[in-house]
Amino acid sequence: MKPSFPAAPLVERASEPTEANIRELVYGFYDRVRADPLLGPVFDATLAGRWDDHLPKMCTFWASLVLGAKQYRGNVQQAHQPLEGIEPQHFSRWLYLFLDTVESRYEPAAAVRFMEPALRIAQSLQLSRFGWDYKIPAEQQALLERVAPKRAPRDDEPQLPARPAGEPFPARIIGRGRDE
Repeated sequence: MKPSFPAAPLVERASEPTEANIRELVYGFYDRVRADPLLGPVFDATLAGRWDDHLPKMCTFWASLVLGAKQYRGNVQQAHQPLEGIEPQHFSRWLYLFLDTVESRYEPAAAVRFMEPALRIAQSLQLSRFGWDYKIPAEQQALLERVAPKRAPRDDEPQLPARPAGEPFPARIIGRGRDE
């Protein structure tokens, strides 16, 4: 049975991210997170009484990534390390809700500017939490495939080898042999 998720509210889709619509995105997304039966309790356990501090940080974070504002000062890995009880399904649900919220608020070219960093950050957090042999869950892989750029390789581009099982990046990590 496929899980059901609350739908993103209908809003006019922006063609470009701005500080104002990033704020609307962040606040709208975290409204959905707080209402979500899987994610809400995890976030509330960590952020109870601190949402008013957290949400402006998230606005600064996304504006820094998407607009190049370079105002965010923090370490994403370090901030997420102390979170207890985080499992793969939490990442998949977070990504689904985030990507759905982004798609509902931005035209495709603008939405990708949020989706690519979100997917990279989620993958990085998962690898640091679950180890290098961690396999991305099927539902998350489907999300990755849905937003991955679809273009034919150019003749002058070097072709990367197929990724071995457990290797999440298109190229081998330096210092890690194929046999490991």
